Amino acid sequence: MNETASRTKLEARIRFVNTLARRLHEYGTSAPRLETAIDAVAARLGLHCHSLSTPTSIILSYTDREHDDTLSEHTQVLRLAPGELDLKRLSQVDAIAEQVSAGTLGIVEGYRALRELEGKPRPLLLRVTPLAYGLSSASVAALFKGAWLDVVTAGAVGGLIGLMAIAKGSRPRLDAGFEAVAALVAGLLVVALHQAFPSLSLNPVLISSLIVLLPGLMLTTSVNELATNHLVSGVARFAQASTVLLKLGFGTLVAMQVGRALGFDYTQAPSLPVPQWAEWLALLTGSFAFAILFRAARSDYLLVMASAWLGFTATRLGGTLAGAEFGVFFAGFVVSATANAFGRIRNRPGALVRVPGIILLVPGSVGFRSVFSAFERDIYSGLETAITMVVLLVSLVAGLLFGNLIVPPRRTLS
Repeated sequence: MNETASRTKLEARIRFVNTLARRLHEYGTSAPRLETAIDAVAARLGLHCHSLSTPTSIILSYTDREHDDTLSEHTQVLRLAPGELDLKRLSQVDAIAEQVSAGTLGIVEGYRALRELEGKPRPLLLRVTPLAYGLSSASVAALFKGAWLDVVTAGAVGGLIGLMAIAKGSRPRLDAGFEAVAALVAGLLVVALHQAFPSLSLNPVLISSLIVLLPGLMLTTSVNELATNHLVSGVARFAQASTVLLKLGFGTLVAMQVGRALGFDYTQAPSLPVPQWAEWLALLTGSFAFAILFRAARSDYLLVMASAWLGFTATRLGGTLAGAEFGVFFAGFVVSATANAFGRIRNRPGALVRVPGIILLVPGSVGFRSVFSAFERDIYSGLETAITMVVLLVSLVAGLLFGNLIVPPRRTLS
């Protein structure tokens, strides 16, 4: 009887840790944080766990600490789709794990709470997603110092891509090639509008329209994983980001070639950039859009927006002092240290500050320009831009690592 009860208790602990790992992965946790978090939570529950996380799977091997000298008794392989960032759900998972680890919530109750998060509908979020796409695209166009026509066009095309992103959820066959299709649609619209309005800036508007799809955050996460010796996940995620860039670049190239075949003229007419105050308005609206896109809880919107402002301001300050690369490094350092301090003081995930704080720093647009230049057979320009992207990525990741060194994370789940 005692052996049966002990086995049941062991299975309950393993089931909880498995579900916790699945939720952390689904809500966008990177491999270093996920593996360390899972191993630490398992240890608090009396388990010895070895974990291996990749963008599409998690392998978990368990041994009861009472029999730590034996071989692993249970090995679980979880096959998962790549996770998408969800700050609200991540905070909820973090709270459940903390309560179970502290003993204030039972393992069975914690498991049920984690299961309840699965597939929980958020209809309002779905309805405002196209608006968030449009606002983020328009804001980036203004930050690129485009004209008002550029801002309006980027916002409209970005909103359309947001509608397409929602539609692909019910069309699995569209999902694999979604980035290429979105880039093709955006490119065709922008080059067609350029014929009617020659002052429309082609490249900045295209990049702004596609900004939500650019894998800048994914590239940053992959380099961070490589820097922390999580090589399998880092290489896989870098390959995933590179594939997204290739699809976006190919879709845009096809649109440009169709325009050339139709005799479109890509000559740029002069235009006046938006006034200086529009840049700060763009930062306000853009940070609000990212709060929606990161699926933050409404009570955390101001926190997410303030974090984006912090990263942007730190970049400008550092860039003014010692150039763009130092600006990115300095901003990464400030955001990382602030996120860790927030986690320690408020006992909440530092990701609420860290992710929105670096979103305007990640070099996704630079990577896109590099791939597109290569597709256009401008090899020298493509290579030069690729090197710029690598330098910016290394600067940002170095800043994040230095921030973790100066202000250690509150705990593994942060």
